[in-house]
Amino acid sequence: MIIDPYNDFISEGGKLWPRVKEVAEGINLLDHMRAMLAAARNLGFRVFIVPHHQTTPSDYRTWEYLSPTQERVLEGQTFAKGSWGAEWHPDFQPREDELVVQQHWSSSGFANTDLDMMLKQHHIRQVVVIGMKSNTCVDTTARFAQELGFHVTLIRDAIGSFGWDEMKATFDVNAPQYAHAIFTTDEFLTTVGVPQPQPVGA
Repeated sequence: MIIDPYNDFISEGGKLWPRVKEVAEGINLLDHMRAMLAAARNLGFRVFIVPHHQTTPSDYRTWEYLSPTQERVLEGQTFAKGSWGAEWHPDFQPREDELVVQQHWSSSGFANTDLDMMLKQHHIRQVVVIGMKSNTCVDTTARFAQELGFHVTLIRDAIGSFGWDEMKATFDVNAPQYAHAIFTTDEFLTTVGVPQPQPVGA
């Protein structure tokens, strides 16, 4: 599952990129996401894109309870429908046989979407999660996947965030309570048998 691979999050010039950049560059986020997607495709894994709701100016106007995040998204028109920022990062464009599930309104990719049904209709029992961002959509979606009975793996250097404290909260505090496995990209690829480049002179 690739969560929220929007330009606004992970492309230079995206509205949220300045907040993501330090962690993204520090963990080599995009290269690790690319490696995970390439491996999934080569190994025949089913790929699911799990997108956030694309914002319009009229969103939430009649809602009684907006979260602080929803208030910021509305104000900044993050992932604005029809904008470049709400397009997929070019390296994570879904192919014809890859599934884009219904957009989530808050943090959970499961709440008020078809994600659970789509996973079950394709006989998926184990999920591997990459994307954005660690302590909100990734943490919430992965936690609920475990609640629904799925085996959950997180790839810690293919998941980004707005800061190192958020990464620590997810991978050192929260995820060890629900995730069945937490790997780096290299560890995961080794586990599934994808050959890793050898150091020069090895």
